[in-house]
Amino acid sequence: MAVVEQVIRSEWTKIRTVRSTVWTLGTAVVVTIALGVLICTLVGNDFAAVPARERLSFDATNLSFAGMGLGQLAMIVFGVLVVSNEYSTGMIRASLAAVPQRGTFLFCKLLVATALVFVVGLATSFVAFFAGQAALGEVLRAHLGDPGVLRAVIGGGLYMTLIALFSMAVATMLRSAMLSLGILMPFFFLISQILGNVSATRKVGRFLPDQAGRKIMEVVPPAGSDVPYGPWGGLGIMIAWTAAALIGGYVLLKRRDA
Repeated sequence: MAVVEQVIRSEWTKIRTVRSTVWTLGTAVVVTIALGVLICTLVGNDFAAVPARERLSFDATNLSFAGMGLGQLAMIVFGVLVVSNEYSTGMIRASLAAVPQRGTFLFCKLLVATALVFVVGLATSFVAFFAGQAALGEVLRAHLGDPGVLRAVIGGGLYMTLIALFSMAVATMLRSAMLSLGILMPFFFLISQILGNVSATRKVGRFLPDQAGRKIMEVVPPAGSDVPYGPWGGLGIMIAWTAAALIGGYVLLKRRDA
C-alpha cells in the first residue's frame, strides 16, 4: 500500500508540473463552456423561427453541452499527453525502473489522471449547464430539478472523463503522441461524425464510443430517433469501449520493453 501511495504522489507531481497537460485541461473547460453559451444565446434569440415540430423535441439541457464536441478534443490531447510525455522524453525507463510492477504503475497513473479529469469535467458540466440555461432565458431554460436533468449534467462529467481515459488507454498501446492523436482526432472529429450521419452507416456509427456516450446527456430524444438504447445503455457502450482499450494497453505494457 505504501508503494501505491508513493506512486500516486509521483504521478500527481508529473501531471501538475507539466504545462501542456494543465493548458489542455483549461482549454477543454473554456471551449466547452464558451461555445455552449454562444450556441444557447443564438438559439434563444432565434427560437421563434424554429418550426413547431422541432420545438417538440427541443432539449434545452443538451444544448448547454453543444461545446463539448470541441471540448472533448482538448480532453483527448490531455489523455494522450499524460501517457506519451514519458515515452517522448525517455522518462518511462526511469519510471518503470522505480516501479517494476507495471500494473501498479499504470493503475496509479490512470487513477490520478482520471480523478483529476472527473473533477474538472463535472465542474465544467455544471457550469456549462447553468451558463447555457441563463443564456436561453427563463421561457426556454431547464431546471436542475426537472426529470432527467441532473442525470444529464452528471453524465456530461462522466462523458468527458471516459473520453480522456479512452485516450490514455490508446496512448498506452501506441506509446506515441503523434500516432495517438493522428488516430484519435480524425476518428472522433471526422470518421465518427460521417458514420453517424450517413444513412448506410448510421446503425454502425451509433455504437461508436462518442456517439453512444453522448446519449447520457440527452433529456429529450430527437424526433424520429430509433436508437436501440437509452442514456445509461449508451454510457455502458462507452464504458465497454474504454475497458477494452485499457485491457489492450495493460497487456502491451506488460509484454513490451520500455
